[in-house]
Amino acid sequence: MRLFWNNLRQDQLLELFFIMLASTHQRALLLDYDGTLAPFRIQRDQATPYPGVREALEALFEARHTRIVLITGRWIKDLLPLLGLKQPLEIWGSHGWERLMPDGTYEIAKLDEWALQGLTEANAWIEAEGLRDRCEQKPASLALHWRGLELKAVKEMREKVLKNWSLLSWETGLTVHEFDGGIELRVPGRSKGFAVETILSEMGEDTVVAYLGDDQTDEDAFKAVKGKGLGILVREKFRPTRADIWLKPPEELLEFFSNWEQAGKKGK
Repeated sequence: MRLFWNNLRQDQLLELFFIMLASTHQRALLLDYDGTLAPFRIQRDQATPYPGVREALEALFEARHTRIVLITGRWIKDLLPLLGLKQPLEIWGSHGWERLMPDGTYEIAKLDEWALQGLTEANAWIEAEGLRDRCEQKPASLALHWRGLELKAVKEMREKVLKNWSLLSWETGLTVHEFDGGIELRVPGRSKGFAVETILSEMGEDTVVAYLGDDQTDEDAFKAVKGKGLGILVREKFRPTRADIWLKPPEELLEFFSNWEQAGKKGK
């Protein structure tokens, strides 16, 4: 199914989208986590979902008319304690490098030796610079977070990290990505867009899909869903994006989930 949203206002686009959602039996709701389903926290292990989000997702699970998938940059094992959902669900973690299915099946892609060596070098540098408490380790990347620091400290940290990681990127082929609140050194080859493309390849051509995300790491997913579904930017303040519409959390996000549930029931 090829979709074109040209020259439609946001309210018109949403109305048309939910009409299409009610007319199909193949639906996929693809969701980023941090900044989308949950507010950012300085302490990342305290980033639980916005009030009402768990209940909205549980209602969609119980309706059994939608494939729901979380697609996150987090390591899956770090995300699971935060979700608090009754139902197991499909999760793509570490920007597409790992996948957990509802039945508990877990897959992680193999990394090449050069990638592991590059991450090892970067990890040693982080330790030497005293940045360990700011580092988030994942299977295929290292992320440094500066949320909570003063602007001057953020600038100094960013410049220091970019100087080292830019050189390491050139030497190893690892890639540097900035995100809302930090910077990440990542093994190339997979992304949230890769996860979206894989999911869509597993579903029928009449699938109606939406991807909801908030920051630059979601742009690959917005690109992957373009023309095949709806890309939705979820954040308090707008930024330039490939997404089709913009929702403010949590009220507009919860309204979207409610409308999705109702449209799915009509087409069940």
